[in-house]
Amino acid sequence: MRPDFLRPLVLSGPSGVGKSTLLQRLFAEFPDKFGFSTPPGRPAPGEVDGQHYHFVTHDQFKNLLKENALLEHCEFSTNFYGTSFQTVRHVQEQGRRCILDIEAQGVRQVKNTNLDPIYCFISPPSLAELRARLQGRGTETEASAQKRLSIALKEIEYAKEPGVHDIVIINDNLDRAYDVFKKVALGEKVDGDQLPPLDD
Repeated sequence: MRPDFLRPLVLSGPSGVGKSTLLQRLFAEFPDKFGFSTPPGRPAPGEVDGQHYHFVTHDQFKNLLKENALLEHCEFSTNFYGTSFQTVRHVQEQGRRCILDIEAQGVRQVKNTNLDPIYCFISPPSLAELRARLQGRGTETEASAQKRLSIALKEIEYAKEPGVHDIVIINDNLDRAYDVFKKVALGEKVDGDQLPPLDD
């Protein structure tokens, strides 16, 4: 087993960049190798307890914060989300690699802990492509697509800072991006991509 395989893998990147698709393919190909950090949060339509999140009440979430039980947390659309140390430990105890799918705000918080993960950023090839993907989903209103795009810009600005991520993968071609991502997830040393300029 490669040494990097035992370190948690923090996956980040703007909404609409294809992180969920990459994760679904990875879990389908390797059902016993990885564990997804299922964070405590409040349910949204279509989300299943224990699969997408562990649902807790607002008060329970506040208690987790007070107890410093969360690696990272954020609020999005009046819902609270976070990743607990216990969840990561539980995945590791099963001999699996824990993967955390979090936003830039969460990445900053994780960097203040002793977790020592590998940081992987999934980038769109361009902002125009990202905008087209968000609008093409058919699930976004114009306002929510604009909000996600504005958050995406902040994610990309943070990703440009030196040393923030160990590896960048540009999702310009899903099969190619998955091939690189799979190697990273399995703990192999790979040459990542250069972050594109991503100027609007």
